[in-house]
Amino acid sequence: EELVSFVKEFGHARVPQKFPSNPSLGKWVVNQRQRYKRDLRGDSSSNMTADQIRLLNEVGFEWEGNNSQPW
Repeated sequence: EELVSFVKEFGHARVPQKFPSNPSLGKWVVNQRQRYKRDLRGDSSSNMTADQIRLLNEVGFEWEGNNSQPW
């Protein structure tokens, strides 16, 4: 829900790790990227479902972090 609000406000889903307006969203995004990488490696500890991946893809989630956004 917070990611969808971010996308509506900024027009993209490139949430920086250190997002001053919502630090918990930045941390959540980092966590999702880490879980996804574990899932790709076949690590069952990721607990990420295909449905979660699909939903994140639908909002334009960026799986590779790019923290070059000036916040």
